[in-house]
Parts: sequence; structure tokens; C-alpha cells
Amino acid sequence: MARTAAIGIQDFETVITKECFYVDKTNFIKEWWERNDSVTLITRPRRFGKTLTMSMVERFFFREICGTGKRI
Repeated sequence: MARTAAIGIQDFETVITKECFYVDKTNFIKEWWERNDSVTLITRPRRFGKTLTMSMVERFFFREICGTGKRI
């Protein structure tokens, strides 16, 4: 099945579960973590994927426990 572009989808989990095509920015997490900055300002042009990237970071750092909605 051909993948469709995730245009307008801002939730990382939705992009993955619907198997949409997207630009992988997971290396951002490594670079961001290694900088050890106290504040990070992400400024990019409109429609550049800021919200989707932040959703990806959230899913990386927070795991739900067996669908209970509790995060560990």
C-alpha cells in the first residue's frame, strides 16, 4: 500500500498508526538532549513540522501504561 503524505496531521501517533509518509526528525531528539540547554526556542517557517516534532518528542519521553492514560 502506498503511503500518503501527512499534510495537516499534527499528532505523531496518528502519523505512525496511519502509516503516513513523513520526514524523520528523530535525530533532533539526540541533538537536543546532548546540548543540555535549559531553554530551547524552535523557530521555523510555517508548515515546517514544529508541532509534529514536539508531538514526536512527547511520545519519545512519555509512555502510557497499558492504555490506562497514566504516564510513566
